[in-house]
Amino acid sequence: MSPLFATRNSVEAVEEGSLLAPKFDASGLIPVVTTDAETGELLMHAYMNAAALLKTIETGEAHYYSRSRRQIWHKGATSGLVQRVQQLLIDDDQDCLWLRVTVAGSGASCHVGYRSCFYRQISPGEGDIEANWPIALTFTETAKTFDPATVYGDAPNPTQL
Repeated sequence: MSPLFATRNSVEAVEEGSLLAPKFDASGLIPVVTTDAETGELLMHAYMNAAALLKTIETGEAHYYSRSRRQIWHKGATSGLVQRVQQLLIDDDQDCLWLRVTVAGSGASCHVGYRSCFYRQISPGEGDIEANWPIALTFTETAKTFDPATVYGDAPNPTQL
């Protein structure tokens, strides 16, 4: 843990105190939800390690930890769709972060080309699951904001499998 974070001495200090004492999981990660600062639209979910969190605080731009590549990534470094942090919030027990961001360029945050990583939905209450197997997804976004092959090349993204 970074010496820049407070020690988690008590529940009261964590929940009511004024010092940042994030609780990282056994892998050294903390979950992050990212939304559009103006609209509130959910753009993505990712993770940060201590170094990514500190880099985000230092630069004001989102840095995440890629579990598949096992490295920090600066969101938008390749695509130009940099996420500028407008507000960084932490939940009551300091084990989850919420970034409110503005996104450069086309405003997209999903490497697949859609604005949001949450571009499909599952319809609950559709009756017998076994009779409706496999469960279908429906698209909530119909047009991509950018062409991933143009931005990233034709190589498959290692985070997808």
